[in-house]
Amino acid sequence: MQPAGAAVPWGTRAAAFWGFTRPHTVIGTAASIAGLYLICVDALPGVGFADGLGDLAWTLLAGFCVNVYIVGVNQLEDVAIDRVNKPFLPLASGAMTIAAARRLVALCGVVPIVLAVTQGLVETLAVLAGLAVGTAYSVPPLRLKRSPVIASLSITAVRSLVVNLGVALHFTRSLGEASWLVPEAVWALTLFVLPYSFAIAILKDVPDAEGDRRFKIATFTLRLGAGRVLRIGLAALTLAYLGMALAGPLALDSAQPTVLAATHLAALGALWFMSARTDPRDAASFTTFYMRVWKLFFLEYALVPLAVLLG
Repeated sequence: MQPAGAAVPWGTRAAAFWGFTRPHTVIGTAASIAGLYLICVDALPGVGFADGLGDLAWTLLAGFCVNVYIVGVNQLEDVAIDRVNKPFLPLASGAMTIAAARRLVALCGVVPIVLAVTQGLVETLAVLAGLAVGTAYSVPPLRLKRSPVIASLSITAVRSLVVNLGVALHFTRSLGEASWLVPEAVWALTLFVLPYSFAIAILKDVPDAEGDRRFKIATFTLRLGAGRVLRIGLAALTLAYLGMALAGPLALDSAQPTVLAATHLAALGALWFMSARTDPRDAASFTTFYMRVWKLFFLEYALVPLAVLLG
């Protein structure tokens, strides 16, 4: 803690800001946008990789801001819970003030709306949907996170539908496609991310059981137990990987089938290898596993574009 009135070093401020963004979610959003851009460029004849880099940069900025708004609102509403579950977060630890966090969240709510309005209806609806779901998830009176089913569905909807379909439509139209084109690989990614996002949504609460129990947040972990939630999450993730490995090569004419199948079976093997070495009763062990699930999520937005570019 800094003494009252003391200047906070820029390094400390930067570290607090980075922690406030929940970096794994920011990286996931950036990977999604970059991967979708590559798929859309490949799907449009006569369009080169460099043709939309400026638009890609603005889309990354908008995605970053929406992401920070969502996780920021959640931290503002959950300071007391985070002091139990995640005391390292900047609001819970005191590294960032509530006033500073509110200013940052407000800025991150305004910037993507301004950017989206300049682009068109699809972009505006996608941004507003993400901000609205993020607000409803954390803020009373709705506070969707109080219901495990609705909470998991809201996270799934944003990650799978809003990000994949909204961003893909934006890219294809900004790159010159007049019709409402969503490349087939994006549809496949959307179907993959549906069960994957559901798994992320339920697994994230396993290490947070103590604080959620104390503050009466009825998560699947508290209702079903950590072990059962892990098994459900693994089932959803396995469904996603097997679906892409087995059905993907048959459904995607634009993708190299061997690359698509082999990489997803390898990722599935890595997932089960990691899960066999985690203990759902040990918060530290499970958090490590959960963050590796996120890394596999990042990887997905490289694997599918790779298969498409080689197809």
